[in-house]
Amino acid sequence: MALELWTGRPTFDVVSVALHVQKRLVARGRWMEDLRTWINNPNVTGPELDFADFAAPGLRWGTAADGSIHTLVNNHDVWLMFWNKAIFAEKGVPFPKTMDEMLEAARKLTDKSKGIYGMVGRGLKNANLPLYTSFLMGMDQYTISKDGKTLLMDTDAAVWAGELYKKLLIETAPRGTVGFNWMESQTSFSQGKVAMWIDDIGFSAPLIDPTKSRVVKDIGFAPVPAGPKVQHSATFASGFSIPAASKNKQAAWLYIQWATSKEINKEQIRLGAGTPPRASVWQDEAVQKASPFPKEWFETSLACQKIGRPGLPEIVSVTEFRDVYGIALTNTLGGADVKTELVRANEAFKPILAKELAG
Repeated sequence: MALELWTGRPTFDVVSVALHVQKRLVARGRWMEDLRTWINNPNVTGPELDFADFAAPGLRWGTAADGSIHTLVNNHDVWLMFWNKAIFAEKGVPFPKTMDEMLEAARKLTDKSKGIYGMVGRGLKNANLPLYTSFLMGMDQYTISKDGKTLLMDTDAAVWAGELYKKLLIETAPRGTVGFNWMESQTSFSQGKVAMWIDDIGFSAPLIDPTKSRVVKDIGFAPVPAGPKVQHSATFASGFSIPAASKNKQAAWLYIQWATSKEINKEQIRLGAGTPPRASVWQDEAVQKASPFPKEWFETSLACQKIGRPGLPEIVSVTEFRDVYGIALTNTLGGADVKTELVRANEAFKPILAKELAG
């Protein structure tokens, strides 16, 4: 995709952009059409688009620093807490309201002699960053400053989040978690052996499928507990863009209107195929009644979208960022000191960010 856009002669007229990876890339390249031109044109945009129906946190993902809208979001994934109500009830442990309570609950719920664990999550390098940033945001801090110029991964807040990550996955998670991605985490939770799992709402569908899951009757959905300073949900997004060099822009825009329509968004929810950012479809009682997901799932999704913040830094070199700091976090699961690893990773990433800022 990037190669074709760079040449200025793309063979496609609509492109799906993974905004948590490519947002700054497409904005810097000025590869995409500013969709405001089409949104505000009544000759090609029907009232059914209902632009005001798109939730602000989702729209933020597709909006560049200069205010242009290069991508219309159709999927706004939020991170939430999956929890096993039966395990909590058996131990008489209340659901945690804070991250400190979450750690204590995970410890109380862990019974290694019975193969029951309080928490499972991503330990695999690169994949593990969103779990860590879920904790970091609880300290009301992000990975990088708002202007995108200063790394914040060696602060006291960053170390606190790293220590929480380390304690949960070493003390209360299944053996081998150091190599877990979402697939292994999902399998462990779905077999009824884990009390809590923090991950993407997009992995919900198999958990309520009785042919794949043993926790169908026991599963709960909730926002990630509040940190010491604030409660946020890590979010990720994808959407549709029109290349600025497209020769079929009007047809592309008509397609995007359909693909992000309320009816298609309702189908996404019905199939568990995404989390659209339209507020109306989540509140539609007919959609809820026809869905295999419980009401709690809908309520949790809405709650998380309202407190959603980007789970990764909005930089071009986001993949390298995940690699460098992901390795540092994985090293802590082997016993390495959290602060030492984060400081080392910070120093390793500084020249990468400096090169990016230099253009």
